Amino acid sequence: MSWVIIHVGALCAGFLLDLVVGDPQWIPHPVRLIGSWITFTERWIRAAFPKTPKGELIGGCLFTAIVMLTSGLGAAAVTILPVMLLLQFGFATASMAAAFILETVSVCYAVAVRSMRTESMKVQRALEEEDLFRARSAVSMIVGRDTENLTKEGVAKAAVETVAEGTSDGIVSPLFWIALFGPVGGWIYKAVNTMDSMVGYRNDRYLYFGRCAARTDDVFNYIPSRIAAVLMIAAAGFLGLDSAEAYRIWKRDRRNHKSPNSAQTESACAGALGLRLAGDAWYFGKKVEKPFIGDEKKKTEPSDITEANRLMYGTAGLAVFFAAVIRFSVLILIAG
Repeated sequence: MSWVIIHVGALCAGFLLDLVVGDPQWIPHPVRLIGSWITFTERWIRAAFPKTPKGELIGGCLFTAIVMLTSGLGAAAVTILPVMLLLQFGFATASMAAAFILETVSVCYAVAVRSMRTESMKVQRALEEEDLFRARSAVSMIVGRDTENLTKEGVAKAAVETVAEGTSDGIVSPLFWIALFGPVGGWIYKAVNTMDSMVGYRNDRYLYFGRCAARTDDVFNYIPSRIAAVLMIAAAGFLGLDSAEAYRIWKRDRRNHKSPNSAQTESACAGALGLRLAGDAWYFGKKVEKPFIGDEKKKTEPSDITEANRLMYGTAGLAVFFAAVIRFSVLILIAG
């Protein structure tokens, strides 16, 4: 039971640590290391396979498998190996302390509540100060679309959409995989999600090579994104937002995206805030047609970014509670 308490406690402590410190810029973030590894692996995999659709598909599958495997092994080496070595040499108390500290830090790095709020609020402040150029620059750091021609409302919409989607990708999904498989599961997920953000594009360069990574990300996010939407609808209720409308729009518009997952939380957020999100966007200089999500009960304003963050925090609070319950249950089952 002591180990169960340590693992569950580390999950909760890591979440709270993220709320307090976030991702300090002066500390190297593991996701940056994964990003560098992805770039390196892509380079040598591409060199080893023919530049044909079939060659790029096969190479992309191998690339995805290698990044997932090495990320999982890396997480195990950091969070499990030191604990096992301490146990091997008879340092039981030290091993428990090490397990708690290492897992706490790992969870803190895996979730992105504070950093999402920090980056999105930079956009809001720039908009409120009527600095559209700075707002576009700030939002470009958290979205994949072209931002140089976005209007003030377009920038605000992009930020709200990112907070809504990030609630699933950056909070609920990693907590889900950590709850089931510990930090190793969480960091395999982070590797998959980072691959998707780097190579999961339907352009000439990544149409075939990035397909496996994109599909893998769809699979990893399929269940968590739906859990996130349900939690967001519930959070809207106790935050004084329109939970009934959040449910109605989610039920109607949750499939209004090429991705099977992205519109889940976007639709719940749009309903809760009374906004119309999504629609056509530009990527790499090309217009991509997208259906709208939500009904435009009011124009999207900079203050809606704050409301989206409130909704994110409420959803995150529910998510960590249920993740702790799942983690506890899984560990009890394993312990027999």
